[in-house]
Amino acid sequence: MNAGRTARERARAELTEEIKTAARQQLATVGAEALSLRAISRELGMVSSALYRYFASRDELLTALIIDAYDALGAAAEAAPSGGDPVDDWIAVYAAVRDWARANPQEYALIYGSPISGYQAPQTTVQPASRVPLLLLGLLQRAQASGRLVTPPDAPSPSGALAQQTEVLVALAPDVPPAVLVRTVIVWTQLFGMLSFELFGQLVGSMDPADEFFASASRQMAAFVGLS
Repeated sequence: MNAGRTARERARAELTEEIKTAARQQLATVGAEALSLRAISRELGMVSSALYRYFASRDELLTALIIDAYDALGAAAEAAPSGGDPVDDWIAVYAAVRDWARANPQEYALIYGSPISGYQAPQTTVQPASRVPLLLLGLLQRAQASGRLVTPPDAPSPSGALAQQTEVLVALAPDVPPAVLVRTVIVWTQLFGMLSFELFGQLVGSMDPADEFFASASRQMAAFVGLS
């Protein structure tokens, strides 16, 4: 009985991965807006009613793909070389994020591209999406403890609504000054702005290829948050 259940579970897991693989191929050709469970079932030679036993809706399949993408990005960032120097470690994480995005442009577009009409990401996507930010916050906390994080003198402490919005970050990284946490969000958005410009062809004719530009920007962003 146990062996039979294990075999069924294994078969279900394998078919689930086949469905997601077909969905990623569809993302590459028609985009997330046009993702269709019926088209995927035809591609796999399944009746649509059988596929719906694995994913009850397009949104459920999208959520699975989004979680996979965030987890893959998080794993790539967490595997970045770490030698203990906070600036070098920061740059290595940024480089790992860029390498993943360039190798997986459809998955990048799924999580950092245009919103998908009618889709509302559920709470289950929050933890996977937090892996890279938490990695950077941990790096900043270690730098603070070792004296390698200095609040830039021109970084104002947040006040009013901005101070309230920063509270969630303070709870995650209580040793990091709030002024640095605000700057961390600034450089986080800058990172994905640069990646989107590169992946979507906005740097052609200026900073393309973007290797030196990205390396320089990564080092400047490390300095902007106060890493030394």
